[in-house]
Amino acid sequence: MDPITFTFDRHVWLSLVLLACFLFPFANDASAHDGDDHNLTATSSRVWTFTDTGAHIHGSYMASKDGKVQVRRDDGKVVSLEITKLTKTDRQWIDRKVEEIQTINASHKKNEVLVRAIHTETIGPPKIEDTFEPFAKLKAVEYRKDNRFFYLESNGMPDHRMMVGITAWQQQVPLPQPYKGDNAWRIPLDPVVASRPMSAKTNFFRGAIALAANGVPIFNPIKNDGRTDTFLAGELDEFGGHCGRGDDYHYHIAPLHLQEVVGEDNPIAYALDGYPIFGLNETDGTATTGLDRFNGHETPELGYHYHSTNGYPYINGGFHGEVTERGGQVDPQPRTEGIRPAQSPLRDAIITDFEIQKDGNYHLEFRVRNETRKIDYQILENGTVSFRFTDGRGRVTTESYKPRPAPPGPRDKRGPGPGANRPEPPKSRSGNTPKGAASNPIPKSSGQFQLTSPAFADGDPLPRDFNGDGEGVTPPLEWQGAPKETQSYAIVMDHVDRENVTKTYWVLYDIPADVQSLSKNSKDIGKSGATWKRDQNYVPPRSAGPGAHRYTIHIYALSKTTNLGSAKEKPTREQLLEHIQDSILDTAEINVTYSRPR
Repeated sequence: MDPITFTFDRHVWLSLVLLACFLFPFANDASAHDGDDHNLTATSSRVWTFTDTGAHIHGSYMASKDGKVQVRRDDGKVVSLEITKLTKTDRQWIDRKVEEIQTINASHKKNEVLVRAIHTETIGPPKIEDTFEPFAKLKAVEYRKDNRFFYLESNGMPDHRMMVGITAWQQQVPLPQPYKGDNAWRIPLDPVVASRPMSAKTNFFRGAIALAANGVPIFNPIKNDGRTDTFLAGELDEFGGHCGRGDDYHYHIAPLHLQEVVGEDNPIAYALDGYPIFGLNETDGTATTGLDRFNGHETPELGYHYHSTNGYPYINGGFHGEVTERGGQVDPQPRTEGIRPAQSPLRDAIITDFEIQKDGNYHLEFRVRNETRKIDYQILENGTVSFRFTDGRGRVTTESYKPRPAPPGPRDKRGPGPGANRPEPPKSRSGNTPKGAASNPIPKSSGQFQLTSPAFADGDPLPRDFNGDGEGVTPPLEWQGAPKETQSYAIVMDHVDRENVTKTYWVLYDIPADVQSLSKNSKDIGKSGATWKRDQNYVPPRSAGPGAHRYTIHIYALSKTTNLGSAKEKPTREQLLEHIQDSILDTAEINVTYSRPR
């Protein structure tokens, strides 16, 4: 933290005297000699042994809570150990440690309150860099500022065990992300109170809404289907995180464990509107009161700020400050770069172990009913990720994925900023594409326009009726929240393959403005465009290759009809998008996956 500047009047001298009186006893009580296990306040390394296997690790005690002890290993990694699995000696050591800490806390309770009061009166609201500085010193993040924004760079990988405890898993694994340069996180230095504050109950189901002190993004606790609480659904690990479709690790609830590093009187995160997020209590240790619907309130010392809660919304439940929503998320924000196609949920899987090994390999273990399976993977120098899958019978299969360019996004045509330096747009296989045709219009998404299906949720596998293994008919769709000026709708379903080629599976346009849904196998509404199979109006997905493949269904609310009905040939995806680009009022989308049966 930056040095504190004092004005030396009699009040400040009194504060300094009080600080000297009360801080020096703390320092004396915490003194220790390396290797002295009898002095329980020592932070030196000791050996922790597991009763069932005899395995052990070397590390120093950090904290214990809810039946687990946090230990910082000698290599700097923080791990969480179940106390019941440790030896009797270790358990007795922890008991004595906790007892001594409670004694120290009780003896200095009044002193702590006074010191906190002096601290609050002297320092005032926190500086944003103070929240991230502890992790900058650990080389986990880097930050910079200009006159408007605070920028944070990280790889999105936390310094703790990931994934363990997840019982509802989509088979994604943690991989470093390129949150650097023009793809860094951006937080306003001077937040502006929103004229129309937006709730996370009805918005922001995609992307991050906050950034943790360790550089890991925090997403809405409600997943992108708009209804599922990820914590209650068993989708989160012991630290409140999991991986998204881009194998990007992120939290969905408050990362309270970060208080062990930043302190209980400092923010653990910042919301993307620029306001800080504190822990469960006020900075003086008292319980919070008067929180608004977004988990925030204003105090004379700190101004407006959010607090964490153990129940929903867990973190900021929306934005007190001004943000821009585009495509269902705060915009702009960094992009992720996934290596593999999005995977599908694996029923009955429970993740039991995860480790980043010294040689740069990653190891994950999970149990499916009574069968233990493993995934080992490594990032090679050229960015290729090599996977080794071991099933419950010891059989091994391998897969390898090369980095693929991120698809073009809405910021490509709006000048510099996160995501501006992206690769060339994907090639296209949607028919006779004219040279120079647009690959995508600039999305105009308010977040109010919503596309859903009664047959599946966003991110679900596409049911058999609608893929190439079953009937192969068009899926039912429903939409709502379109602008009043809408004169027609257009629908496009596409998929970017491993060669970065966009393939078109469905094009439907001139859907009347009074239509709000399509039934299964709908044939009498709208006009059909060209797909990558010229003789089919709808190509049921059936992509080859391992893993789940993602398909996106887009809907466009238009201010006019297309007048493309007189064309000699069916318009391709590119021709349609180029034609409607200036008449798009709003957009929405829904994603589905397909995996080849084994």
